[in-house]
Amino acid sequence: MRIKMIFSFLLTFTSSLCVHAQYEVKAMEGFSPEVGKMVWMLEDLRSRITEMTKDLSQEQTDFLFDENANSIGALVMHLASTEAYYQVETLEKRSWTTEEEDLWGIGGSLGDESRKKLKGKPMSYYLDLWEQIRKKSLEGLKTKDDEWLLESVDDGVNNYWAWYHVLEHSASHMGQIALIKNRLP
Repeated sequence: MRIKMIFSFLLTFTSSLCVHAQYEVKAMEGFSPEVGKMVWMLEDLRSRITEMTKDLSQEQTDFLFDENANSIGALVMHLASTEAYYQVETLEKRSWTTEEEDLWGIGGSLGDESRKKLKGKPMSYYLDLWEQIRKKSLEGLKTKDDEWLLESVDDGVNNYWAWYHVLEHSASHMGQIALIKNRLP
């Protein structure tokens, strides 16, 4: 009996260690340590949102649970747009071109106009745009070091805060997406 208890405890303890090992934030290879940790978090959130949304039908992608709501497709476009904005501001030290404004501007602000324009496209359209912008972000972030994170973008705003905002924005809208999914007909 005692051997079974010890074996059971060891099995539970070992399993617990393995489970918790999956939830460690580690720096992604190819990046400076702090940038790499941030990249790990960015990728974790994007993969979780992608997993939540990738199999949605067109009706589910465009669903509005009331007249003031945003669709899941619009929210994913909004996440891609936000990242596109901070990407050019922090990594390229410039503003959007007219062409970029035309592509990303509608997703940058949510509301009546985006409700009208961000519909009729499959979820894969929005996820592909986000993947493209993320690929470009990762290429740019590979060229930056931890000191760059502390450099000022604007008064009171440094690169670290800008990318932290991309993270918090993703987490916030992930919750919104989950709420909308729970309200799907």
